[in-house]
Amino acid sequence: MTKAVHLDDLPYQRDSCELFERIRDLPGAALLDSSFPHSSAGRYDILAALPVDSFPALPSGASQSRSREFFAELDQYHQEHYAGIQPVSQDIPFCGGILGYIGYDCGNSLHRIDARPGTSRATGDFPGLQLQVYNWCVIQDHLLRRATLVTQPGVAAATRLDLLARLRQGAPRGGHAFRLHGKFESNFTAAAYQSAFERIQGYIQAGDCYQVNLAQRFRAAFDGDPWHAYRALRPVAAAPFSAFLSLADGGAVLSLSPERFLSLHGHHVETAPIKGTRPRHEDAIADRLAVRELRASQKDRAENLMIVDLLRNDLGRNCVPGSIHVDRLFEVHSTATVHHMVSTISGELRADCNAAQLLRDSFPGGSITGAPKRRAMEIIAELEPDPRQVYCGTLLYISADGRMDSNIAIRTLLCHRGQIQCWAGGGIVADSQWEQEYQETWDKVGKFLEILEEMGPAGI
Repeated sequence: MTKAVHLDDLPYQRDSCELFERIRDLPGAALLDSSFPHSSAGRYDILAALPVDSFPALPSGASQSRSREFFAELDQYHQEHYAGIQPVSQDIPFCGGILGYIGYDCGNSLHRIDARPGTSRATGDFPGLQLQVYNWCVIQDHLLRRATLVTQPGVAAATRLDLLARLRQGAPRGGHAFRLHGKFESNFTAAAYQSAFERIQGYIQAGDCYQVNLAQRFRAAFDGDPWHAYRALRPVAAAPFSAFLSLADGGAVLSLSPERFLSLHGHHVETAPIKGTRPRHEDAIADRLAVRELRASQKDRAENLMIVDLLRNDLGRNCVPGSIHVDRLFEVHSTATVHHMVSTISGELRADCNAAQLLRDSFPGGSITGAPKRRAMEIIAELEPDPRQVYCGTLLYISADGRMDSNIAIRTLLCHRGQIQCWAGGGIVADSQWEQEYQETWDKVGKFLEILEEMGPAGI
């Protein structure tokens, strides 16, 4: 039986953060943010709160079979709860459904990756995933300049009216000022990074792998409201796959990711890996030269192509044979802080496959592991001192009508239990130089760290 979703028009807000502040105090508040007006690359923003259900997190060190079962349960839940929900409109990407994050370390279980004995891998009480079920949301469409409250059939009329009243009135900016208690510290010294780099080079020379993504983590103590940190970062790090997700303990995930992981619209699948980075320059001539250098770099092209081939293989597990195409190769996309080399691959999902299977068989994204994927992940587990947690996982939604989109959680920070963490990594190949790779990690998040360190004891 077809189930009707209810749509109510709202006053359009050019900046969705202003609208999100009207619901941010509600439990489970989430914003999937295209960063408009700071970035022109995105179209939709999704705002939600008050989840009605959630999925239990996988325990640390879950078996491969249990991890695979989780994705089967995700699909079963979707089928049982959203049978009969039809696409509302091409212009409504999410009409309620499942939304949250899956952390990178869940991929270790999927690929049977064990931590190196003696290495600190404890994640504390941080859940490896948070997927919650929402029966209403707000969609901001910046192309049509339209805002819509979307409610599932089960939402009571009184609840819908209360939401409309809340969303139509202004909301003061609340919360305690965000501040760090000191500067960020890395879990890699330069010497330790060089040592890990040389280990990777040894594996590459031995033919063990072709590319490994090595990341360092920056951490500092903080107090205050993480939303203020997100608002401070957003104008200078705008990206089309950004997000702010509230955590149950008062913490949050802050993502300013420029990278799509997987999208599914009907049966059309798309992924857009990033490989190849150059810093932006204030001088226009130097900035154009950086773009030209990136486009011409044979090293970056080779690195990008390795990941394109890996992702074609990943998509092939669930797509119709012969349907996978490289739509765009080696394009340069520019964000506020860096230039990236991006390729786009697409395919058609087989009729016997679903969004959860597609996620399971492609996770984690190959652009942040290396190639071949499983061996690269083993080397990451061996050499990185701490778990990646949410970093390099994915923030995603699976709409009630089957549509899905997700990011690669790079340029992503975690606020949890009084600590803020930020990671940065890069792909290492045979002709990489350790000093350049080490510098690239700073190029990617150095501005983030600088902005947050300015929010010191005085706060803002």
